[in-house]
Amino acid sequence: MKRKNLPEQFLMLLYLGRWLLLASIVGALAGAASAALLAALDWAGDTRSAHRWLLWLLPLAGFAVGLIYHLLGKSVEGGNNLLIDEIHDPKKIVPKRMAPLIFIGTVMTHLFGGSAGREGTAVQMGGALADFVTRVAGLKQDDRRILLMAGISAGFASVFGTPLAGAVFGLEVLAIGRLRYDAILPCFVAAIISDQLPALLGVHHTHYAVPLVPHFSLGIFGATVLAGIVFGLAGMVFAQATHGLSRGFKRWIAWPPLRPLIGGAVVVALALLPATDKYLGLGIPTIVEAFQQPLPAYDFAAKIVFTVITLASGFKGGEVTPLFYIGATLGNALSYVLALPLPLLAGLGFVAVFAGAANTPIASAIMAIELFGPEIGPLAAIACVVSYLFSGHTGIYHAQRIGHSKRLPLPEGMRLSEIAVFRKKQGEAADKKDDGAN
Repeated sequence: MKRKNLPEQFLMLLYLGRWLLLASIVGALAGAASAALLAALDWAGDTRSAHRWLLWLLPLAGFAVGLIYHLLGKSVEGGNNLLIDEIHDPKKIVPKRMAPLIFIGTVMTHLFGGSAGREGTAVQMGGALADFVTRVAGLKQDDRRILLMAGISAGFASVFGTPLAGAVFGLEVLAIGRLRYDAILPCFVAAIISDQLPALLGVHHTHYAVPLVPHFSLGIFGATVLAGIVFGLAGMVFAQATHGLSRGFKRWIAWPPLRPLIGGAVVVALALLPATDKYLGLGIPTIVEAFQQPLPAYDFAAKIVFTVITLASGFKGGEVTPLFYIGATLGNALSYVLALPLPLLAGLGFVAVFAGAANTPIASAIMAIELFGPEIGPLAAIACVVSYLFSGHTGIYHAQRIGHSKRLPLPEGMRLSEIAVFRKKQGEAADKKDDGAN
């Protein structure tokens, strides 16, 4: 009997078995890598807290990271954006060196006090390991795209302990307004498998509590919408500031290793100000506090400054945990003016600022349910979607494509990094048309 004449369910069994195997391998590799990363970052954070003088070496650490990438890592400098580009337009295998380089760079950033996250590292390791599996298995381009998406999902899920959000993140992050259902099975399998590894290896995630979610009312709905607008604007500011300062560093400083050296020196100078130590590193203790008690209303802005300088100058890590910090502390600050419980606003900000900055409202809303419980789901969905809309066509991943634009008429498939030039040309064309009419 020819293959095409076999029952669809039989063919689906073959498909299921194949992707269960491949996605499980990717999930196990990414989960183990994330467990090692989480353990290393815990060590780095504890060591820096015990030896505060290490902060003075941050500029030298930045120079070392910059030099390592300048000599060995030019092919993987794109990081998460490289993975997104390879999924959209496959050109070459992701170099195996991406995983160890980003691991080393991230641990160095945190050991010496840089303000950065960890999801970028986990996602890049997951993607690099997934592409290693594609080489071993001899997969074709279409299957390679799918396995790369599974690697992204696995890395995100395992580093935050959110398997469903991680799975959807890998499907959602590639293009604004569009999900890739062709990879839904591998992404879910890889995310769920990877989420099991850290706990099995003795590494655990931080728990946050939103003890009370009030009953739905028009007042609560309105306050959530207003909060979502503010969260979206914060995500937009963070993304634009990071990309803008990064362009500035590249324009002002020609030799790449000098950029993180100077950026590190600026961070050290800022850290000399009173009560600024909490803006260094991951900032997990402050995130936890944001759910428990009122904090200074400027904490979110200070974290934006420290993180933008750290990442834009060339230190390695990720944006998401700082975005959690920014969102939780911004929500905490909004509790002074909005009639919503402080822990609830902190939880909404935690996920909604990320939703706006990463253009992933569905994954973010699911993350809220996984982290804080199902009761927060409806309000988290409102905050995340509104934040996504009000962040505009910006984002921390400039390789994201336009699948379905939010409001502006933009060509499908355009990268976020190309929008400014496109709109400038549109404006020039409109001006010429007006001049001709006059």
